[in-house]
Amino acid sequence: MILTVTPNPSLDRTYEVPVLERGEVIRASGERMDPGGKGVNVSRAVAAAGRCTLAVLPLGGAPGALIAELLDAQGIEVAPVPVAGATRSNIALAEADGVLTKINAPGPELTPAEEESLLGAVRTHSADADWIACCGSLPLGLAPSWYADVVARAHSAGARIALDTSGPALLQALRARPDVVKPNAEELSAAVGRPLSTVGDAVKAAEELRAMGARAVLASLGVDGQLLVDDDGAWFGTARVAAVRSNVGAGDSSLAGFLIAGGSGPEALASAVAHGAAAVQLPGSVMPTPADLDPASVTVTSDVPVDRVLTEPVS
Repeated sequence: MILTVTPNPSLDRTYEVPVLERGEVIRASGERMDPGGKGVNVSRAVAAAGRCTLAVLPLGGAPGALIAELLDAQGIEVAPVPVAGATRSNIALAEADGVLTKINAPGPELTPAEEESLLGAVRTHSADADWIACCGSLPLGLAPSWYADVVARAHSAGARIALDTSGPALLQALRARPDVVKPNAEELSAAVGRPLSTVGDAVKAAEELRAMGARAVLASLGVDGQLLVDDDGAWFGTARVAAVRSNVGAGDSSLAGFLIAGGSGPEALASAVAHGAAAVQLPGSVMPTPADLDPASVTVTSDVPVDRVLTEPVS
């Protein structure tokens, strides 16, 4: 079972628009409403693959109630932690050429009592988990060290931790030695404090995160592919994508694919790449089912192209 922890979930509304023109009335050609937040998306991807998952998340107000209903409709078990503030609503505008504009609300501030209830829910349900995926930004009221505390508690209970966050929360959590961290290129660059221009730059940055405490690094490099660096070496994975429709939740789908396949080694990387490639070809934040995957389109190699210039370098 894969347990997900989403401290700052959201109700996500995605509108498909031909072109985003500032100051103009834009008519959407498509609309979706999905339960959101990185951990929630991981649970949705795990469930879409027919695997067992449980989502722990604070929920409040009408948006929180709707998230619970939407997850239940998708067959996902939820361990809700009631909070006084209303769960945030986010908006994504997906243009026809694949460009995505996102507006993310800050979310409610959690009280000390609500924080303790959230930790208690994680502790209660972690005993049955093969993996605990802690994902996303921290809401107001939770210190940057919060994820580090969760990682330490999970390890003491014998669980493995996958962490997908950024900034101070990532850097502080590294000292607790999460089993795998999943930054994108921008987050990886920010963590080491320098630009990334090539795949080799990303490999070096991943090794630095491992030196800081991460046992493995699964890095998304956008259209260039994904990178896995662990004790056994480095692997690089790519996949053919016919057309990008929306990249909302694609990284979360990749993490789900990685954990579903065991959470280590090139086979898990191949699963991550297949899930991510399938997700970007679906509307909104729709998570891929096994029928959407194309494993034959995936290539994974230990001959990492370190001199390859990133299509979207991070400055």
